[in-house]
Amino acid sequence: MTTTANEHLNDWLRDAHAMEQQADKMLNAQAERLEHYPELRARIVQHIEETRWQQSQLDEIMTRRGISNSVLKDLGGKLAAFGQAVGGMTTSDEVVKGAMAGYVFENLEIASYTSLIGAAKAVGDTATAAACEQILAQEKAMAAWLLEHLPQVTQAFLVRSETPGAEAKV
Repeated sequence: MTTTANEHLNDWLRDAHAMEQQADKMLNAQAERLEHYPELRARIVQHIEETRWQQSQLDEIMTRRGISNSVLKDLGGKLAAFGQAVGGMTTSDEVVKGAMAGYVFENLEIASYTSLIGAAKAVGDTATAAACEQILAQEKAMAAWLLEHLPQVTQAFLVRSETPGAEAKV
């Protein structure tokens, strides 16, 4: 049996749903731990709200297309986020590595939504393409913010790490 373009799109939407589940868990874990980097924490909290809106958009798209999320993919995403959070807690430079990982993850999301837009347009699903374009803009904005602020986060970490009695990692 040949997989149709619509079936691929549906599968990629399930992947995006799982990806946003992972993002939500990952961002929440990071925001809860950040104490000494208020600007980074504020931007992450803002992106958590964007991520939840993105999840609602994906839920609406999937309902309209008559598909459900993949419980296994969603669970896998949540487990990956948990593993990343636990792994980060054991490093002395958690905030820097977390910011770098966030930037990489945002770029994965950018690539995913770019493909989803192309697939949606290929099958004539303009509503899905439009929703994914809105999500893509948010992901690009977050990636740009992280890239722009990574030097400041790194420098703040270095200053804190050299300050006696100051906790630098989060």
